Amino acid sequence: MGAYILRRIGQMVPTLAGVMLLIFVLFNAVGGDPALVLAGKITNKEQIENIRKQLGVDQPWYVQMGYFGFEVATGFTCTWRSFTEKPEPPKSEARADAKPEAKPDTKAAPKATPPSGCQAVRSWATNEEVPKILATRIGPTLSIMIPVLVLETIIAIFLAIGVAYVRGTLTDRMIMMICTVAMSISFLVYIIVAQYYFGFKWGVFPVQGWSDNFWKNMANYAPLPIMLAIFVGLAPALRLYRSFFLDEINSDYVRTARAKGLSENKVLLKHVMRNAMIPIITNVGIAVPSLFVGSFLLESFFSIPGLGREILVAVNRSDFPVIKAATVYLAMITMIINLMVDITYKAIDPRVTFK
Repeated sequence: MGAYILRRIGQMVPTLAGVMLLIFVLFNAVGGDPALVLAGKITNKEQIENIRKQLGVDQPWYVQMGYFGFEVATGFTCTWRSFTEKPEPPKSEARADAKPEAKPDTKAAPKATPPSGCQAVRSWATNEEVPKILATRIGPTLSIMIPVLVLETIIAIFLAIGVAYVRGTLTDRMIMMICTVAMSISFLVYIIVAQYYFGFKWGVFPVQGWSDNFWKNMANYAPLPIMLAIFVGLAPALRLYRSFFLDEINSDYVRTARAKGLSENKVLLKHVMRNAMIPIITNVGIAVPSLFVGSFLLESFFSIPGLGREILVAVNRSDFPVIKAATVYLAMITMIINLMVDITYKAIDPRVTFK
């Protein structure tokens, strides 16, 4: 397994390089000149050219790609002139009546060293450091999305195996019909209805808000978005997991287990569920990266200062540094989670081999 993990990690490097190249091409070739985006209503060509030099977009594409790779690896932005150009000394004119310069006071406190030319990648809209933005926004997003994923998966698994147990009956058909209707309604409708009844009319939960206290958030602000997200995501998950269980129920080993005299509950819980967990884990693994992005609608309508809302605001502001950083880091998280899912296959089914 160790050799397999090392090979997979080695494969992540060219994959990440390809993702970075795609992002670079999309933002630089299709996204337009970032200097014009920053300049806004400024029409002075000299100022626009100065902005272009500060961003380093006046350099060849391969140099700009090097800047981008350095930003991803370190979280700092530097330009080539930061390392090659030295600051010019201030010019002074000799004058007859000029007084001799005072000798420096050796006992005085040393002055702060000037910056080297490199600085943390900053948002174009707020001038806030991008790593700090991602670090502060990820907490509220995970506070909502982790309970949603865990509870939704557990509830959907047990409901699906229960529906598979009564397959073909009126109960099975009614539940599938309800799931189909629930999936046909927009998520936005659920949000508006839930805010109206639970927040405005009944006053059970606050409609909007977020605080710095984790437990206060989980007790007051988080329950309504969590319950709403679970309710919306439960219908498609239930239908999908039911199909996984029905595929296993019709297998030969299930008929053999029944022929041995095992009860239906034992067949479903011990044999069917374990074999159906492989596609279920695959589906959960696909959904895990969305934990770190959050739900744009939930965070926007409930005023949750999460990463999803921040990305949406960055898109509206054309804040390229935030968008690029979130895209690259999400790609890295996705590759790591895919590796963890593949390793989990081995823990569930010993027949799985790594090649």
